[in-house]
Amino acid sequence: MNNYQYINSWVENGIARVELNRPKVLNALNRPMITEIVDCLSYFDQSEEVKVIVLSGAGRAFAAGADIDEMANDNPISLENLNQFAEWDKISLIKKPIIAAVQGFALGGGFELALNADIIFSSDNAKFGFPEVNIGVMPSAGGTVKLTKALGRRKALEWLWTGDQMEAHEALEYGVINRLVPAELLMEETMAFAGKLAEQPPLSLRLIKDTAGKSEDLPVYEAMQYERKNFYLLFASEDQTEGMRAFIEKKSPVFKGK
Repeated sequence: MNNYQYINSWVENGIARVELNRPKVLNALNRPMITEIVDCLSYFDQSEEVKVIVLSGAGRAFAAGADIDEMANDNPISLENLNQFAEWDKISLIKKPIIAAVQGFALGGGFELALNADIIFSSDNAKFGFPEVNIGVMPSAGGTVKLTKALGRRKALEWLWTGDQMEAHEALEYGVINRLVPAELLMEETMAFAGKLAEQPPLSLRLIKDTAGKSEDLPVYEAMQYERKNFYLLFASEDQTEGMRAFIEKKSPVFKGK
């Protein structure tokens, strides 16, 4: 495993931890930090030791946004040549479950990073939002698209146009997050859920994630055909044989991801 400057990473009981580690600036996301996050996620995605990935932030915030100082002097040509969002796009290629544990602020790029996770657990003191409009720009790593898919066009525009911060209980009400827990129990609850997923058959989790992702964009009939093909594919796995054998014999299955 590489030594990173802006993040911490480790594995415990099949659960990989990726922790943003710029607490003095509320884990503001600079470009090298995104590169490290993506590199780390990709490494864990290929590791046989890892079943689930948990993404969190050190200190008082998940991530309070992008590093504005880094981009203040950019122009359209420098941004086009930099092609920085190619790194962000790689997150969608991660096959294993990603759970975000959000405390404090998840704003701008920090909110976008959380929305790239499959499941979001939030502390009761968290705040979400896209304040980009207040500095003359807009979300650029999928925030406009993902929030619209989550809330619908009209509700998303309300938050995107005003730049207001969404309280955690509102994020739960709108279906942006999965669970709302007391701040002091955030990591305990997140790790308990991750542990539950780590015991599930890895190939089933992988293909369920794949199918759910396709279902967001495909027409219903096409999505159902895609689902069916992934269902058939799982019958080539040892885990399917093990799972059904254990069910018939009333035993606990031992899944190997094969």
